Amino acid sequence: MKKMTLIASAPMGLESVVRDECVDLGFQNVKTFNGRVEFDGGVEDIVKANIHLRVADRVFIKMGEFKAFSFEDLFQGIKKIKWEELIPKDGEFPVSWVSSVKCKLYSKSDIQKITKKAMVERLKAHYDMGYFPENGPLFRVKIQAHNDVFLIMVDTSGEGLHKRGYRNLINEAPLKETMAAALVKLSRWKGGEDYPLMDPMCGTGTIAIEAAMIARNVAPGVNRKFASEKWPLIPENLWIDTRDAAFTLEDYDKEVKIYASDLDPEAIAVAKENAIKAGVEDDIIFECKNVLEIECPCERGAIITNPPYGDRLLTEKEVQRLYSLMGDIFRMRFSKWSYYIITSYEQFQDYFDRKATKNRKLYNGGIKCYYYQYYGKRF
Repeated sequence: MKKMTLIASAPMGLESVVRDECVDLGFQNVKTFNGRVEFDGGVEDIVKANIHLRVADRVFIKMGEFKAFSFEDLFQGIKKIKWEELIPKDGEFPVSWVSSVKCKLYSKSDIQKITKKAMVERLKAHYDMGYFPENGPLFRVKIQAHNDVFLIMVDTSGEGLHKRGYRNLINEAPLKETMAAALVKLSRWKGGEDYPLMDPMCGTGTIAIEAAMIARNVAPGVNRKFASEKWPLIPENLWIDTRDAAFTLEDYDKEVKIYASDLDPEAIAVAKENAIKAGVEDDIIFECKNVLEIECPCERGAIITNPPYGDRLLTEKEVQRLYSLMGDIFRMRFSKWSYYIITSYEQFQDYFDRKATKNRKLYNGGIKCYYYQYYGKRF
């Protein structure tokens, strides 16, 4: 497989952010669809995308796309795909994920069985084998069907790209690393002298850590492993060289100031550990304090935060009181700052008492949220 179509899956509402990342990385023929961004590339781009993309969920190889109105159509469509160019004799190839929306073929288990059968038939004919041990590298197949069009993909990432490797697995934060990176990128904050970032309800520090990694140009996947690293299709030295190149691009000359605080001392302790694992502990000042106690460290900057909402507080009145206090504190103490706040609470602006400059609908863990953006003085 010399050139192929690659897919960076994207959370709903963040396709344009992933598209911009792909363009910045130099990928060719970048196209945006609902929930994904497609681009042309070779094996070197599989490596580059996995190591460098901050906001995408996973990177896939697009194996085929066709209409199927019957299981025979599906079988023949799958069998035409050149699976032997990707999957070796000992490859493990489960059909691990199927979705079917507005299709005549709607049984996920039947779609899985037919797909697997067609793949086996194709590989049997190519390798002249009657049995496949499937004890080698892993090639997870994903099928996404909509309006009778079947999109066939193979996952190159393994674990989702939000798994950077720095988060304490015992403490599940409400915000994925990919979403936190998206919030920072949407704010256009990049660090620099006299323009700090603050998260006054930082939890385990995900926004602050992702911001530091963006400011320092630390590739998000440089310190983790991917499923496709075991594929014979991709030379091992390509992974080594791409990681080495990523390390040389890290910027430790820029001044970066990030302030992160939270009322929960256990959360702050975990946040500090996570920052150390990510290698950005020197860029973030962590403090255990109430949002009422935060003070403005300089004339201008950016607040990016994911305050408690919905099930994360006991009552709706507590949510309303918190957002009202946030509005007062931000306006009085951070009058020239920009604020970026994500919440699922529909009446946020009413209690914050200010209409956002921009309002973007996002989905955080399947929950519909809004990213309220208030522009302050940047220069």
